[in-house]
Amino acid sequence: MKCRVCGKPASLSLRAYNTALCADDFIAFLEKRVLQTIRRYKLINTGERPLVAVSGGKDSLALWTILNRLGFAADGMYIDLGIAEYSQTSYLKARAMADELNRRLFRFSIPKVFGKEVAELSRITRRPPCSLCGTVKRYAMNRVCVTEGYSVLLTGHNLDDEASALLGNILYWKEEYLWKKDVVLEGQGSSLAKKAKPFFLCSEREVAAYALLKGIDYVYEECPYAVGARTLVYKNVLNQIEEMSPATKIMFLKGYLKRLRSEPKREQATSCIACGYPTYTEKCNFCSLMDRVGGDQRFAVDTYDPAETRMEPGETRPDNHA
Repeated sequence: MKCRVCGKPASLSLRAYNTALCADDFIAFLEKRVLQTIRRYKLINTGERPLVAVSGGKDSLALWTILNRLGFAADGMYIDLGIAEYSQTSYLKARAMADELNRRLFRFSIPKVFGKEVAELSRITRRPPCSLCGTVKRYAMNRVCVTEGYSVLLTGHNLDDEASALLGNILYWKEEYLWKKDVVLEGQGSSLAKKAKPFFLCSEREVAAYALLKGIDYVYEECPYAVGARTLVYKNVLNQIEEMSPATKIMFLKGYLKRLRSEPKREQATSCIACGYPTYTEKCNFCSLMDRVGGDQRFAVDTYDPAETRMEPGETRPDNHA
């Protein structure tokens, strides 16, 4: 099997595109696809400052790498879940990438703010760890975006992530989530940052291959709380369909995106009475969580900057907007 571009031995077969590419041409292909997605869907406009949600895994570190290779001066944001060795290892991988790219990395620590790690918060609130984690992540990342002057928050959600989530929401007709499954969600005033997914049309296999070929050092282990997640079942089902009918996942997402964008715009959320974060209830989920379990109202974050030592490791900087 030869590379369709240069004729050298191919490193990867891409059945969805009916082609095969060598390592160098595959790297160029994926970076070009990300750039095309950014331009086509206006994920990052001229003058907008991007912030990448970084977990230490292959998707987020590959995205951070590609964005900076494409010329987007993107900084990173890491959420520390307080899961023993897993969280510490993940942070070190993220920080190593910050060093390599010479970009800033923010860190928000759940144990530091709440005085408890995710498992304990889950027990107290009787909410699944993943649901609880999602609430905190969305709030914390948006808060850092807004207070630090970033225009758009970029996540490493890939084609498989999005297709499986869409399938799950359709199976259970979770209409309140369906309208949010877009490649880009515009912000709302000065309280909600724009969110975008540059890997929306890049498969998990493609992103993993990119990370491997570029020698990206990432955490291989899945989050301990992801074991047994229903989305893994949906991914497996979609992979079986994809094996029989290549490009199914891309067509599934593109078809939904076309239908979604023909629907009327949803009404905008109101503001949380405690923090101003957009919400459809009186208080946002994060503030309700703070009320229930307590926490540090200063909303402190650490900042790691390879180019300039802004603070000592472990030192926290109070958020003046709290």
